[in-house]
Amino acid sequence: MTAPQHRPQPSPLTYPLGDRLPAPGQALDIAPGVRWLRMGLPFALDHINLWLLRDRVDGREGWTAVDTGIASDATRAAWEQVFETGLDGLPLLRLVVTHMHPDHIGLAQWLTARWGCRLWISATDYLAAQHGSRSSTGHGGDSAAAFFGSHGLTDPDALEKVRQRGSYYASMVPEVPAQYARLLDGLRLPMGGHDWHCIAGYGHAPEHISLHCPALGVLISGDMLLPRISTNVSVLDVEPEANPLPLYLASLERFTPLPAGTLVLPSHGKPFTGLHARVAQLREHHDERLGEVLQACAERPMDAAALLPVLFRRPLDLHQTTFAMGEAIAHLHALWLDGRLRRQADADGVWRFTKP
Repeated sequence: MTAPQHRPQPSPLTYPLGDRLPAPGQALDIAPGVRWLRMGLPFALDHINLWLLRDRVDGREGWTAVDTGIASDATRAAWEQVFETGLDGLPLLRLVVTHMHPDHIGLAQWLTARWGCRLWISATDYLAAQHGSRSSTGHGGDSAAAFFGSHGLTDPDALEKVRQRGSYYASMVPEVPAQYARLLDGLRLPMGGHDWHCIAGYGHAPEHISLHCPALGVLISGDMLLPRISTNVSVLDVEPEANPLPLYLASLERFTPLPAGTLVLPSHGKPFTGLHARVAQLREHHDERLGEVLQACAERPMDAAALLPVLFRRPLDLHQTTFAMGEAIAHLHALWLDGRLRRQADADGVWRFTKP
């Protein structure tokens, strides 16, 4: 008797643009008054999607840009090409930033100074970006190394590399504009003759803002909804007892009232439809991970570093390891603070988690 054959299930997501991608430094029209830019990143996740929205501000015609890319010569060069060919000879009038991570806000100062326009962002992420560009806390340096060490990362080489990344955030976000306009959950932002509704999300960033335009049937989801990878949800040394995973999962429910046919414009990956299915997939993904963590901790006391091969079944470089450590701690904290795990520091000060 042969084993049953498991046929791959069709994806519940669809990609209306197929395999079309914007050429480097070029803009691709994807909806009325909405253009897609794609710029490189020096990581395993090698690109970020940026968006241009046709706009009118104080009687001037032009564009609003959504997100910026990291501060690098290559990103600036790509933007210069967009200025030449992708704006129809019109200026940037406004910059909207979904959240404070470097690939989203890195060139905010350069773009707003270049065009004399205002940055729009949530207050929480604005202040976090200001802090990050002036400090190593939460992004590398001695504090981050000590924090990861307290969760079981003992490899001397990895810890030394973390210590050396004290200016990691500032290297990609060297400066943040001195002034901004505040985005809030529920705010309606008129752009291009349409209202764009702000949807705040938590867990991935302090106060991430996605933008939904009912008239166009478009959602700029930022990092909250990605089509093929799960959004990073991490605990960092700056808030060592944080519990971001329940915040992220609760934030996903804010997208379920949107129409099923909404075109989702993610920060990484291709535009897609099927947001309700994607929300369900992400919830299932994290439920499975929580189950794996519970099972591992039932077998023996576990720290976050020991969980990496359980949760990530592929080789990790240093950049990926720091994200993976943050994610492992986030899953442990969700179970610990829900009473399903107990934690205790061992003689070396490493947090071990066990089932009660």
